[in-house]
Amino acid sequence: MTVLPDLITSAGNPLIKMLRALERKKTRSETGLFLVEGVRLIEQALAQGWEIDTLVVSTSGAERSFVADLMQRAASSGARLVQVPDRIAGSIAKKDNPQAVIAAIKQRELALDRLDAQHPGIWIGLYECRDPGNLGTILRTADCADVAGVVMIEQCCDPYSVEAVRASMGSLFDVRLALSDFETFNAWRKTAGLNMVAASVNGGTSHVGVDFEQPSVILMGNEQAGLPDAIEAECDTLCLIPMRGGADSLNLAQATAIMLYEGWRQRGFA
Repeated sequence: MTVLPDLITSAGNPLIKMLRALERKKTRSETGLFLVEGVRLIEQALAQGWEIDTLVVSTSGAERSFVADLMQRAASSGARLVQVPDRIAGSIAKKDNPQAVIAAIKQRELALDRLDAQHPGIWIGLYECRDPGNLGTILRTADCADVAGVVMIEQCCDPYSVEAVRASMGSLFDVRLALSDFETFNAWRKTAGLNMVAASVNGGTSHVGVDFEQPSVILMGNEQAGLPDAIEAECDTLCLIPMRGGADSLNLAQATAIMLYEGWRQRGFA
């Protein structure tokens, strides 16, 4: 049975106001929702079993057959369907030319104990990653390299922010993700027998000299401050990514990709 969307034409409608406010972390925390824009990303969320609360379709987008198909699949999973004028869709997405479809999706719990520490892949730990663009890019890289999971440690940026979701290009829905304080994380990885490797200016070997074939977690520090001395002291290995000079550091997402792909290379890209 075809489900018809509710028609909303007023920007003052309470639902529209709530959706627009999801750009703010306070509203995301209060509602447990976050925004995702675009057919491909929303299809990916559905494929991975994420729960769509509301699916918003622009008037022009509703005329497309693939959008109509997505609407019915979302409705069958329990989503509310809403059709709005293009200008209101733009106000929700904060864009002049928004995608045809926008979804409010329910957040998932980010508890560390939900992750299987015995997963054979390489883990990534992000200590106080504050840039949502970096976080989203790292999730995308982690997805490509089939990591075991990503653990955000201490005060990190919100993975459900609009910027992080966009930068992840849908990998948010595929990568196993958790949030933890360092003490809990460190105890968890020790119990699992994970060798903790950190990229650091204090490293004594190149990153290509690290044995990533053993169970490993790559720990990356804050964009500005890196890792505190006390955290580095808990690592099993500190390594350096070689640089010729000039720029004094790599971007966090770039450095994480270099470390991760070296580890994956040593494992034969399995």
